[in-house]
Amino acid sequence: MPTEAPEQLRGILERVRTIALVGASEKTSRPSHQVMAYLQSHGYRVIPVNPRLAGQTLLGETVVADLNDLPEPVDMVDLFLAPERTDPVIDQAIALGVPVLWLQIGVINEAGAARAEAAGLTVVMNRCPKQEIPRLGVRRG
Repeated sequence: MPTEAPEQLRGILERVRTIALVGASEKTSRPSHQVMAYLQSHGYRVIPVNPRLAGQTLLGETVVADLNDLPEPVDMVDLFLAPERTDPVIDQAIALGVPVLWLQIGVINEAGAARAEAAGLTVVMNRCPKQEIPRLGVRRG
């Protein structure tokens, strides 16, 4: 069952330092771009993941093609993908042992979430960290 309790969400957002944002966009009007900028402004390192933009720079970070190309381990994978495109990324996150899998609002994959949880990942689904940080009063130390 994906994590929903406020104290658990707050704990995740206070512990996480580095996030892989899958489905990052160079278009400033896109939610993924806005969330990436917001997370960076709150002290997170966000590594953009998008095979179409791989090698380009987005908000000061080099875009990688997929999770296997990350330059360092991450604490969380944040998915901005259509639900039917999430399974390969969920499987990569499991294989890499990423501690937290976060599926954005509208990104619902119950079977993928169950697989990730069975592998030991903490899963958050159908939520946005940009909304949760102010709602929960997250303080990063």
